[in-house]
Amino acid sequence: MAALPPNPPPAQQPDGCSGPMRKTFRLLLAFAFLTLILVAAAAYVALLPISLPREQVEFTLTPGSSLRAAAREIAASDVGIEPWVLIALARLMGVEASIKAGSYQISRGTTPLDLLRKLTRGDFTQAELAFIEGWTFRQMRQRLDAHPDLRHETSALPDGEIMRLLGAPELAAEGAFFPDTYLFAKRSSDLELLARAHRAMQRHLQQQWQARADGLPLRDAQQALILASIIEKETGRDQDRSQVAAVFINRLRLGMPLQTDPTVIYGLGDGFDGNLRKRDLLADTPYNTYTRRGLPPTPIAMPGLASLQAALHPAASDALYFVSRGDGSSHFSRTLAEHNQAVLRFQRGGRP
Repeated sequence: MAALPPNPPPAQQPDGCSGPMRKTFRLLLAFAFLTLILVAAAAYVALLPISLPREQVEFTLTPGSSLRAAAREIAASDVGIEPWVLIALARLMGVEASIKAGSYQISRGTTPLDLLRKLTRGDFTQAELAFIEGWTFRQMRQRLDAHPDLRHETSALPDGEIMRLLGAPELAAEGAFFPDTYLFAKRSSDLELLARAHRAMQRHLQQQWQARADGLPLRDAQQALILASIIEKETGRDQDRSQVAAVFINRLRLGMPLQTDPTVIYGLGDGFDGNLRKRDLLADTPYNTYTRRGLPPTPIAMPGLASLQAALHPAASDALYFVSRGDGSSHFSRTLAEHNQAVLRFQRGGRP
């Protein structure tokens, strides 16, 4: 019997992963594992409340600060976060160029992620400042200069220069700003706040001027603003405002002097000591509406919206005089004889 040939050796199966491939796979696996650990660590750090020395901490980021500089400013303001944490988190989220300058406030419980979102939204700490109806520009400037949360850029500037910077060099500063309560980010410029108040006044003035009543003896919107400022200073009770406006409109139509004390007082300036005397009424200034007919050259204060509306929508009345009743309201008269009787009654207690 012939010998059978020996069985051939089994075919060698190809290795599923060669040596270099196996090494690469292991490196990728290690890298993925390390990345997972880093992401988990970053998430842990991002959600861990920041240590603060008190309930709330404020800090300010200066305009033009880089991410690195901003992170250092924050850390230097008693905010317990290492700069590298904020930098790494911002880069991981792709917002390193989105941080906004301004003043911020954070409270205990704030996480680095909360902080970064606040910085990228520009969620500034806000302050407020109220400008009151009837204030002069001088009073406005005093309040501006005294506010601790504003950046004072106009303190040393004359009024005319401020109006030039606001793009309205042809206008007087008096009466050019709308009285309101303004919110602003801390460390904002006082000039920016004045610009907002000026734009608000121009907007309201133009809206009211476009909707004005027919036949008013006013040449333009600026004259309406001047009249509104006088109405603001002469009105003690809101219900009388349109009646006060009617008296001045009627006098302008007839060419009568307005004879209003607030304009005289404004013209006296620092010379007014709180007591208006007969000699003051006879002292001629551009603002003395006893010695001069028509409107004064500029507003004498900041009128509010109600006074703007009254100046351009006066009551239907033929009154030419009014006198204070002593309780904030006014009594209106058509003739001088009636007015003299009202003065005798309300201001002299019935005594001649």
